Amino acid sequence: MSASLPSQKYQWLTRGTSEIFPDQPNSKNPDENLTVRLEQTDRPLRIKLGIDPTAPDIHLGHSIAFRKLRSFQNAGHTAVVIIGDFTAQIGDPTGRSEVRLQLTPEQVKENATNYLKQLRPILDFETPGRLEIRYNSEWLADLDLAKIQELLATMTVGQMLAKEGFAERYSQENPIYLHEFLYPLMQGYDSAAIEADVELGGTDQKFNITVGRDLQKHFGQKPQFGLLMPILLGINGKQKMSKSLGNYVGLREDALSMYQKLQNIPDTVVKDYFELLTDLPLDRVPEDPRERQKMLAIEIVSQYHGKEEAEKAAAGKEEAIAKYSLSQVNFPVPLFYLLGATGLCKSSGEGRRQIQGGAVRLDGDRVTDVNLNFDSLDTLKGKILQVGKKKFIRLVQ
Repeated sequence: MSASLPSQKYQWLTRGTSEIFPDQPNSKNPDENLTVRLEQTDRPLRIKLGIDPTAPDIHLGHSIAFRKLRSFQNAGHTAVVIIGDFTAQIGDPTGRSEVRLQLTPEQVKENATNYLKQLRPILDFETPGRLEIRYNSEWLADLDLAKIQELLATMTVGQMLAKEGFAERYSQENPIYLHEFLYPLMQGYDSAAIEADVELGGTDQKFNITVGRDLQKHFGQKPQFGLLMPILLGINGKQKMSKSLGNYVGLREDALSMYQKLQNIPDTVVKDYFELLTDLPLDRVPEDPRERQKMLAIEIVSQYHGKEEAEKAAAGKEEAIAKYSLSQVNFPVPLFYLLGATGLCKSSGEGRRQIQGGAVRLDGDRVTDVNLNFDSLDTLKGKILQVGKKKFIRLVQ
């Protein structure tokens, strides 16, 4: 999974890295070889990571790039986190088969505030010179028509349609709107605005990072290196981690919920989780599957809740959460009825009140829809239903 650099000194950089580009390992040119750039620099490099606050929560899949950003901070470089408050109102079309909904400035601001709170356990916010937080509205909101025309003139329609998501939509005759073409250009312009040396992103961001390199050349700057991380498979081990797919671990989940989810991931993804989500030496991972998953769960939960809470969660797991068999209910079933049936609430009526009061969570996610119904056993099997901070039950077949 890891990219390679000639020097063992930079193993921290290559762990869990899919690709570094450009990659000319025999070159002595600091514009072609990241090792040479790192060795020859007389200043901290500026390491860019852009995030569009299109949702209120971050999950472990998002954390991979931020963990790599922290590695650069630890090596003495400057992390530049770009909050895409302007581009979020356009919406990144990457990986989309349809138009992404545009957000209001108020939604973006609230989401950005939540993002930064969730990043505190990962990034160094305290050491002077190690972190810059920038909002791309600083430079994008003031672009005039002449500057936008200049940006548009750096790319052809053919180049844009080569982008995977656009190509798929075009071939299927799904609409592509002109404002969506602006997204990679504006994200690329971010790199020029902050004079990035390296940009981090998932493997699905290579097109956008390459646009940033091209625009830096256009504006007479040294082009950034791209450093790509793999896309993390979700806790079902089948599809990428995604809140919409329900196969994720959120950074704001309580310790027990995080621990429970991580204890139940398939063996096929455990190695990737160790490599991408921890700093533990891979040659010290236990052979025993149960011990391996326990170590993984404790390590990751400790990052966000501390070692003491992680060990409490582990103890809670060993004592076993109570289980409720879904074979006792008829589907479709309302959530409020399930709260009463499981004994988490004294009655369905109390279940309604607890949902309205924001006290109910399903696999760590707060549920606020009083009329939420579940159509089949498969939509609930294996999940943890929670009321308040201390009442949990696992839903089983």
